Amino acid sequence: MSELTTRESEITRASLLNRTMHNLREAWREMADWREELFAATPGPNLPEKDTEALKEQMRDCLEARGGEVSARARAANLGRIYLSLNAQGRKRFLQILAREFDIDHQAVNKAVTALQKAGDNHDERAKAERTLRQALHPPRLRLLTQLNALPEGFHFLVDLRAELLMWRKDDPALAALERDLLSLLASWFDVGFLELRRISWESPAALLEKVIAYEAVHPIKSWDDLKNRLSADRRCFAFFHPRMADEPLIIVQVALVHGIADDVHTLLDEAAPVLEPDSADTAIFYSISNAHEGLSGISFGNFLIKRVVDELTHEFKNLKTFATLSPIPDFRHWLNGKLNEPGKDAEAELLTAAERKALAATGASNEPASLSSLLQIPDWPRNQELAKALKKPLLRLCARFLAKEKREGGSTVDRVAHFHLSNGARIERLNWLANTSSQGIAQSAGLMVNYLYKLSDIEANHEAYRGEGKVMSSSAIRSLLKG
Repeated sequence: MSELTTRESEITRASLLNRTMHNLREAWREMADWREELFAATPGPNLPEKDTEALKEQMRDCLEARGGEVSARARAANLGRIYLSLNAQGRKRFLQILAREFDIDHQAVNKAVTALQKAGDNHDERAKAERTLRQALHPPRLRLLTQLNALPEGFHFLVDLRAELLMWRKDDPALAALERDLLSLLASWFDVGFLELRRISWESPAALLEKVIAYEAVHPIKSWDDLKNRLSADRRCFAFFHPRMADEPLIIVQVALVHGIADDVHTLLDEAAPVLEPDSADTAIFYSISNAHEGLSGISFGNFLIKRVVDELTHEFKNLKTFATLSPIPDFRHWLNGKLNEPGKDAEAELLTAAERKALAATGASNEPASLSSLLQIPDWPRNQELAKALKKPLLRLCARFLAKEKREGGSTVDRVAHFHLSNGARIERLNWLANTSSQGIAQSAGLMVNYLYKLSDIEANHEAYRGEGKVMSSSAIRSLLKG
């Protein structure tokens, strides 16, 4: 079977998005067109200035529910279809109008605050003023988003809309505020208790298998043979679905059933490797957990996800005793490069021991001593035994420090994958040298991968220690690396 290039994978994902947009437009067509005289002509794809006033008027009509709830629902469907008809520039302008024109009325907020202050200890007046203030703090755009959510596939539409907001919010405070509003709404509507776990196999519908390929974010699926290998007898693939997006996998989890904790992703994904008898496996390795929808990022699934998959596996395979991951470390090189390039500092003197600096310098060509920074810039350094040997000790130690000690403001770990697993009750078990020597693995983590161990009896305590105290649980092997 033919290989799937990165470009082809991008096209597959784009095709899925276009198909989704078409389905949404069709789902809303009859609802929007039932009284055609309600609506102006469809604006140009860029949403030119001449069309913006008509759009604002339609938004106001929708919010005021003119003609009753049925008309308001039809108007909401039409607004959704207009948004989907626009190009990226037009959609951004649409959202800017929604964010700025239908924000909080600041004068109304000031008036409500003044009334609350004047109410003093009068219970009735104070209660009335508090209600008025709550209403004033509720921007009209939230009501419009709620109306869109009530449409068929409306939740899916808003999830995709938020994914675009995440791209545009950085340079526009109004869009950033709209994105926060939408996240709050999505989180309030999204109950993880309704998540359904389904196994994906080679016999699953082709449309679902196509989504597995498109949404894989950790180890790109190279071909249909690669996918078939990941769905063989000693592998399990699960996806979580929600009633609000019944045909869309939200998170896809890939598991390998093996003997012992895996330490190399290339071996794990080798299509030529013999298939293990799954009933003999003693370890389940979570090697890929992919969030299929960027628009749901920031909505916590908690340790619900891991526990559900563990329960499913232990029910099917009685010999499983160990549950661990083989995880990427996507932010390590970014952090390390930042440390090495800090201005006004001898970064390597601070990061490395004297023995490590001496070992690295000895690998330099001619009379020029090498450094950690210069060696990491050599494209094929993992294949040079001398370089790899010199780099191994400092990189393992610095990566252990990065995972266990480096924190963001608020106490969470810098690495987002580490934060996910530590939040779910895992501990950092082991660092694996040159476990992923793909170009992505070298660029992100200098080829390192990490095992997070889920010891079932410790999950709750680990979760509480990390979430409550910022304490990172780690094995003796990791603690030894930290000591240098």
